[in-house]
Formats: sequence, C-alpha cells, structure tokens
Amino acid sequence: MRVFTDLSQLPTFRNAVVTIGSFDGVHLGHRRILERLQSLAHQNDGESVVITFDPHPRTVLKPDDATFKLLTTTEEKIALLAQAGIDNVVVAPFSLEFSRQSALHYVEDFLIQKFAPRFIVIGYDHRFGTGREGDIGFLKKFEKTAGFEVVEISAQEVDEIAVSSSKIRKALEISDIVLANRLLGHPFSFTGEVVTGNKIGRNIGFPTANLEVADPHKLILPEGIYAATVGAHKAALYIGKRPTLSPNGKRVIEVNILDFEGELYGQNLTVEVLDFIRPDKKLDNLEDLKKQISADRAEIVSRLNQMQDGGQWTADIRSGAARSKIQGPRSDVAVVILNYNTRRHLEQFLPSVVANSPGARIIVADNGSPDDSMEFLRKQYPGVELIDLQQNWGFAEGYNRALKQVQAEIYVILNSDVAVSPNWLEPILTAMKNDPTIAVVQPKILAWKEVSTLNPKPSTNLAAEALSKESHQFEYAGASGGWIDQLGYPFCRGRIFSQREADHGQYDTPQECFWASGAAFFIRAELYHTFSGFDGDYFAHNEEIDLCWRLKRAGYSIWCIPQSVVWHLGGGTLEYENPRKVFLNFRNSLYSLLKNEPWGKLLWLIPARLLLDGLAGARFAVKGQFRAIWAIVRAHFSFYGNFRLMCRKRQEGFQIIEKQKIAPKNEKGIYPGSIIVAHYLRRVKVFSKL
Repeated sequence: MRVFTDLSQLPTFRNAVVTIGSFDGVHLGHRRILERLQSLAHQNDGESVVITFDPHPRTVLKPDDATFKLLTTTEEKIALLAQAGIDNVVVAPFSLEFSRQSALHYVEDFLIQKFAPRFIVIGYDHRFGTGREGDIGFLKKFEKTAGFEVVEISAQEVDEIAVSSSKIRKALEISDIVLANRLLGHPFSFTGEVVTGNKIGRNIGFPTANLEVADPHKLILPEGIYAATVGAHKAALYIGKRPTLSPNGKRVIEVNILDFEGELYGQNLTVEVLDFIRPDKKLDNLEDLKKQISADRAEIVSRLNQMQDGGQWTADIRSGAARSKIQGPRSDVAVVILNYNTRRHLEQFLPSVVANSPGARIIVADNGSPDDSMEFLRKQYPGVELIDLQQNWGFAEGYNRALKQVQAEIYVILNSDVAVSPNWLEPILTAMKNDPTIAVVQPKILAWKEVSTLNPKPSTNLAAEALSKESHQFEYAGASGGWIDQLGYPFCRGRIFSQREADHGQYDTPQECFWASGAAFFIRAELYHTFSGFDGDYFAHNEEIDLCWRLKRAGYSIWCIPQSVVWHLGGGTLEYENPRKVFLNFRNSLYSLLKNEPWGKLLWLIPARLLLDGLAGARFAVKGQFRAIWAIVRAHFSFYGNFRLMCRKRQEGFQIIEKQKIAPKNEKGIYPGSIIVAHYLRRVKVFSKL
C-alpha cells in the first residue's frame, strides 16, 4: 500500500475509486465501504484510494471539546487500512482554511484535479465546503463533465456506520472491551513509548513498562486491570493512580509482559487490549497488593487462554463468540416510583418490587400526597428511600425534580400500580450494558386486571401468581413496545387504539421500537439529564413519547425486551376516557409534533390533525361522551395558546440534539402509513397484521 501525505506529490491514479472520511477505528462498518471500494476497483481495473484527514476534523473545528477521543491515531489507521488491502491512502492536511473552501473549489481543485476519480463512493448525507453547502446532489452535477460516477451509500448503511463508531467509544468508556472489539473487528490498541518509572513493580516482583501515549486525543481506557497482548506475549495492563502506593499520584499506564525479560526503555510498544478484569481499588498494604496482582495475573492468563485459538488472539472476537463479562452493578440502578395519594397501590404492588429487585435502590418520590402514603412507607418500608416534593408537580415535572436528587447509572421509572416479575431487571440491564446506544428500554407490560382476583391482599408473590395464568391481555400503556404512525398517532405491539391483544408469546422477540411506556421506563441517567428529561409542561401523558423522540433524533435506540415482564393496573390513577386524560393526550400529542417534526411536514400535518381530532370528537359524540368532546376542543385551544412556548422548546431541543448526536435520526418504529386508515378502514385489529 502506498501512503501520501503531501498533496503536491500525488501520482496519477489509474481509474481511481475514491472514498473520503475520517475512518476512525477502521471498524466493521467501515469495512463494508472498503470492500465496495475494492470491488469497484477490481471490476474497472482501477486503484482503491482512501482519502482521510490529519488532524481529525473535529479537533480542528471544535478545539475546546476535550470529550472527543480517537479510537485510532493516524498511524494506527494507516496500518489497519493496509491490513484491509487498500491500494492507496492519502492523508490530507486538515485546517480551518481547508474547511472554509467553497464546495466548487473542493470538487474542482481538490477531488477532480488531484485524483481524477472514476468512481466516488460517498454517503447520502455527506457535506463539504464552507457552510456545508455541498452535498451528493451538488457532486453529481459534475459526473458528465468530469467523467466520474457517484456511488451513493444508503441512509441505512451510513446510520449503521455512525452508530458503530459511537457504540465502540461508549463501550470502551465503560470498559466493555469484548463488545468494543467485536464491533471493531480487531482488538482495540494503543502505542506508547516506554519511559522511566519509579520501579516499584520491579521491587515487589512484578516488573512493568511505563508507557507514555503521545497523541493527546487518543482514547485512554478507564482505570482498571485489563488482559492484553504485546506482540505474541500475554500481558497485564494497568491504568490508574496506584492508590495503594501513592494516594495522590497521577494516572499511569503500565504493562507487565508476563513471559518476557529484558530492558525496553525508549522503545515503542503496541498493546492490544482483549478483556477487562476489574476496576482499580485501594488495598490496605503492600502484601495485599502482591496477592491481588498474583490473582489478577492468574485471571488474565485464564481469560487469554480461553480466547486463544490456534495462536490467533482475535479469532473469538471476529467470530462474535466471545461474550461480554461486564455486568452492571445493581447499586447503580435506581427504581423510582412517583406517588400521589396512592397508598392503596403502594400497599398492593410495592412488595413485589422490593422482593424482586435485589440490590437496586428503591425510591418513592411523593408529589405532596394528602393521604398517609409517606407515614405508611416510613413505618412499613424503612429500607425504601423517600423524596418529599411537597406539592403535586404532575408526572413529568415530578420526575424531573425527583431525579435531580438521585445519583445512579440507570433510572427505572415505575408506576405505583405496577407489579414486577422475578428477575425483571436482569434482561434489560444486560441489553443496555451490551449496547451503549440503547437509551431507553421497557419490559413487556401485561394488564393487571386480568390477575387482580388471584390475591387481593398485599403479597410478595403476586407476580408468581400472575404467571400461573395461561394468558393475559397486553396493557394499554406500552404493551410490547410503542410505535407511531406518519401522523403522530401512537400505538403498540399488542395494542392498537383501544383494541388489546391476548399475550400468547407472539411478541416475545426483543424489538427496537419508537417509544417506551412511562409505566416501566428504563433510561440512562446521563441521557435523561443531558436531554432535559421530560417536558414539565406536559404534566402527564405523552411525555415519554416526546423524550424518546428526541433521543431517536439524536441516533439512539429505544427497545422492548419482553423477557422482562411486569403487570400494570392501567387507569389506576386516572381512567382512560376521563376528560382530563383526553385533554392531556390530545394536547400533548400536538406538542410533540411541533417539537419534533420538520416545518415542511407540519404545514400539512397540523391541519390534518385538526380534522382527524374532529372525527375523534364525533366518535365520542356517538358514544354520548360529550365532556370528552369539550376536552378535545380545549386541547387545541391550549396548543395554539402555547404555540410560541413550544417553538422555543423546539429550538432548544434542536440545539441539544445537534450537540449530542451520535448518528442520523433513528426512524425505526415508525409505521409508514396511517394507523387510523389501517384500523378503522382496513379493519386491522392486531399489530402482526399491519
């Protein structure tokens, strides 16, 4: 492979098949593009050319963003591209001046003049030139005059590639090395120069090489012990501040090559990291430290021997056979129940939550209940944490205020009228640990009314009793995962409008959906706060759809994991056709459209919703529910009265999404047609028939 770093010294490429990108990590998503590049080059007797940049564009355009870290340095990237079989790599110097050139200048003076491409392989959303004025349509205008053909990478492929990069970074940030390596298709590695240390390791019988990583943007793993290799040698990697030896020490990177003796000072070592062993911790004395190091070495040898297959350290990684060993500590999971005047629900349902959530913090946040809920909890459940919010803030703002006071990795937002099954936490927490791009998950939600006659008294075995039933109906609020149609009407896998299905296991496959039910809502705490949580102006209803929508627009995914099962009373706090609930549902649905849909769509969607909501009012009239009709009218007046406020929130949301985006917007879980037409005209009653 040829490598060029001087644009003035480029050769004349033969039928160049060109692609352009940062290619950080050269991961499995990138490999698909590279394979297409090589295939086109072979078919046209040409050369594959990868154009990448140094320094990484983000470090130039956002120099103050200390959070961005590289999976691969330029040198590491070049080595991986060589392994992939690319013919030529051009490392173009990236600067503010380069980024500010016009799209025309970029195409004519950079791409055409320097590369004379036969094919340009590029993503559908690729932008270039000052102000990002150039796009794939602009590039295609030059096809005839310049003699090249643009090969477009589909939206789905670009989405997968972007998500893959973010998955890898986030996996590495929580030390899930096995998952990161599986997505990379090769071991995560780094190179450092061996520098002089304080030789403490040598003095206690475990000599280590202290490494100094030169590139300040290179991702450094969290503090802890890792199984690694250096060349063909097994190695123990330590990253930390040596708390047992130096309470106020600085972070060091040390590698103990297990079967090697000799001096390494001044050499550059490449360390391939294959598994995480444990976090760093302070020990009582030097003797305890020696024992711990010996135990770590034994565990590292065991892990590496399991991975080794015919001398190929990465065989398990590439085959996907290796499984992540990182399990989330239950102390980082907080089950938070918002209560308002529902002692009767706490008395009936809380026992199952306490019994079936071992290790998790259980917190009840009280919205100023006038009943004796708080007194009951203090006497009967001293182990349950209490937050007194003093007044009724509603569901949305109540959770916002409560969760500001809760430190955890995962929040489990749970209704007070929900019973949970044994082991309900594990399937969801495992899924979230294995895929850092999953933002929100819900369990399968079944209707409690189907089992409430089994035992009317408080019991820790309610869930087990419920399981004894042969079948149940899905619950209205969430069922087996929330979907939405093109008009913004929500429905579920297992429930379309008021038509609920019986659960016979037909939706027991985990599925990515569009929204998750607020009745049992698992969310990463960091994302909850970063995306401003629920919109407090919703008070209640649809706030979870709005939050999920914002997360989906930033590229995150929402899932239902049916292996976790809960039972929801449904209507336990407010009946489904209560005029107050009708008002909130219709108004908040319009709020969510205004905050999340593009303006071009809203121009026809809002009038269409006005018409369709009018038809819904006519349906209420047929049923004699005239207060519900007035609730719909009030909902529309409230929406128009708060139009400017929601526009302001729309803009604030866009700013957060652009800053936090990990991928193009995720549209999985959107039904391409109208659920109204499907249900009322085509008479579709079950989700599987859509």
